[in-house]
Amino acid sequence: MNRRRPLFFIVFSLLLLARIAAAAEMASIAGEDINMRSGPGAEHEVVWTIGSGFPVEIVSSKGEWLQVKDFEGSTGWVHKKTIQKTPHMIVKANKGTDQQINVRSEPNTQGAIVAKANYGVVFKTLEKKDGWVRVEHGQGVSGWVDGRLLWGF
Repeated sequence: MNRRRPLFFIVFSLLLLARIAAAAEMASIAGEDINMRSGPGAEHEVVWTIGSGFPVEIVSSKGEWLQVKDFEGSTGWVHKKTIQKTPHMIVKANKGTDQQINVRSEPNTQGAIVAKANYGVVFKTLEKKDGWVRVEHGQGVSGWVDGRLLWGF
């Protein structure tokens, strides 16, 4: 038996999984009070309601419905009409604390702090640069956040 064959299949499988993970399709919610359901259809239970801009990863689809996953790993189903491709991110840092992240005037830690944000705050994504993300909040505040503190596009 050729000993290289099992190693080849292991390496090939790992590369394939990495490529699939890298191809995750991101989207965001278009509209307020969108129902996330337990299954693909209006007859399924509403598990929670989400708002405009909330970023999601598309996991699968069935007809007009998309199974999506949020930044905490929860999954549910939304209708295709409630999804947009406008990039948004959500603060994933400091879960369970009152600690806030800094939104800065420049993409570095020396930039002036222009705002602060709590865990779960949603921002529209404007630009990415050297691991930093220029974001805008619905209330008009914009600035730069360290990308490691965010989840989304």
